[in-house]
Amino acid sequence: MKTLFNYEQVIRTLRRMTHEILEREKAPEQLVLMGIERNGVPIAKQLQANLLAFEQLKLPLYPLDITGYRDDRQSTGVPLPKVDLRDKHVVLIDDVLFTGRSVRAAMDALIDLGRPAKITLAVLVDRGHRELPIKADYVGKNIPTAKHERIVVRLSPDGGILLSEGAK
Repeated sequence: MKTLFNYEQVIRTLRRMTHEILEREKAPEQLVLMGIERNGVPIAKQLQANLLAFEQLKLPLYPLDITGYRDDRQSTGVPLPKVDLRDKHVVLIDDVLFTGRSVRAAMDALIDLGRPAKITLAVLVDRGHRELPIKADYVGKNIPTAKHERIVVRLSPDGGILLSEGAK
């Protein structure tokens, strides 16, 4: 695997994304953070910590298991979080945006929780190759890849954003 960005660069990128969210949101206290299970959750937690540190905003964060909404995977049977999203602005968070299928599944799950007033998408990496018309509102890094390559995000001091060969 080749390291594209180290841990410090990833943390700096997440700080920038946090500032972008704060700049664009007219009522940031109405935000609800939803991290797509597994890899979106640690990114959501870092954004949540940044929002608290930068603006003293203590926002709710929920993990979102989308396997029951995927068209290519077996459901894990994990229930959706018990949260009412009506009239809320949801920031959906994931590590890598690729085909768009995970985001589509996540939006289906969000609608089942109650129709939010607005959904925006924040991703650490956009690698292209969309199969669905989905675009992120907040992007940490655009990293063009070949379809056979993989992007791996590791949010730990010995990790970062890694590129490897092989299908996802």
